[in-house]
Order: sequence, then C-alpha cells, then structure tokens
Amino acid sequence: MARVLAEYEAELFLKKYLPVAQSSLANNLPEADRTAKKLHFPVVLKIISKDALHKTEINGVRIVRNHDDLKSNFNDLMSISRKRKIKLDGILIQEHASGIETIIGIKNDPTFGHVIMFGIGGTSVELLKDVSFRVCPITEKDTQSMIDDLKMKQLLYGFRGKKANIKFLKKILVKVSKIPGKNKNIQELDINPFIINEKSGKVSDARMILN
Repeated sequence: MARVLAEYEAELFLKKYLPVAQSSLANNLPEADRTAKKLHFPVVLKIISKDALHKTEINGVRIVRNHDDLKSNFNDLMSISRKRKIKLDGILIQEHASGIETIIGIKNDPTFGHVIMFGIGGTSVELLKDVSFRVCPITEKDTQSMIDDLKMKQLLYGFRGKKANIKFLKKILVKVSKIPGKNKNIQELDINPFIINEKSGKVSDARMILN
C-alpha cells in the first residue's frame, strides 16, 4: 500500500541529501510565535495535512511579516482546516526563501525505472509545462542539457536582475537523481518549489509517495 508523505515528513527525509528551508510545526499560536522569532520575519505559514497536499488551492500558504500578521493568518489557517474538516498535522512555520522557483521531481516509470524531472516551478507549473526528463542517475553534462531544454531557461541564466547559481543547481540535480538508488521504494517525489538564487538554493516544499 502506498504511503504519502506530506511536506513536513518529506522535508525531514530530504534533509539527509539536500539543503532544506528551516521550519517547525506548530499546533498553537505561542509555538508559532516562538519559531517565527527564531527564524526572523518574514516567514511562511502552511497548512500541513495529507488531506491538503495542494495547499495553494485552499489558500493554505501565507507570507507573514510581523507578529500581528502571524496571529491573524495562523488563526485563519486553523479556521480553514476546521471548516474543511482537514486532519491537520499542524501549521508549518518556515523561513522565507527568495529567488527563482523551480521544480525537481522523481517518478518511478514502468518502462524506464526512476526518472528525474526539472523545470520552472511554482503555482504555474501545470500551466507552463516547461520541464525536461532524464533517466536516473544523471551526470553534470546531463544537467546542462536539461536546463537548456527549457523554453524559459533565460530565467535561470539571468532576467530582470535575477539569476540562478547554475553550478550549484547542477550539483543539486545530480544529488536528487541519486536518491532513488538508495531508496528504491520511492514512487514519486515532488520538490516544488526548489528556490534558487545567485548564491544557493533550498527545498521550500515537497511531497513523496512511497510503496
């Protein structure tokens, strides 16, 4: 039977391999406030539940910039969870990462085995469909062709004052491609977004399906 890992569990797993945005689960406002002060504002609040894997569809992700924002948004997310009868793991308080949103995925294909996907991420990923695939594991040479396959690759190379650390990105893609070799039970892994800027990058949301 397949086991679904929502964001918090998936990110705990990924910390062994990749840089992950700092975060902590909170079940009440004082816990959320303590974490936010530790991480420093702005922070991101997210509903964490296997019943709400697509958090943005229920307005379950908020960026907050001060204590008053935190209080009102935390209470609102708890209210959404109650109204929708979502079995809540907690509200994730996460450091706010800035940069270009990309998507990195793994899928266990019945023909090719584990394949890696890379593309431009964020909430528009299904609309853009700007992704490329390779069979795992890959080399740095493969990562270059994956990046160059993208229609919107200029976002990564430099656009309107933003660009990605391409060398760092390539190393991350190679690392992700090797994860299934050590974890054969991975059916799907979605990292969206992996936020990357000129210096580095971090996993800012993820989910997994294991068999």
